[in-house]
Amino acid sequence: MSAGQDFFVIKAKEDGVNVMGLTRGTDTRFHHSEKLDKGEVMVAQFTEHTSAVKVRGKAIIQTSHGEIDTEA
Repeated sequence: MSAGQDFFVIKAKEDGVNVMGLTRGTDTRFHHSEKLDKGEVMVAQFTEHTSAVKVRGKAIIQTSHGEIDTEA
């Protein structure tokens, strides 16, 4: 599967959940961040620029591979 074809969902279980996108390439860096409040949902996908996503806080992450419930 190439970048951008699949998507994932992040649902905040508390106020102030941080979602940070990390770049592709030789130097991995943060390039985008969002802050979600309780109940907010973000739908995202990996792209030619985004290779990883870091989620900080209590959230549910749903992907085609399953669901992850953070324990922050």
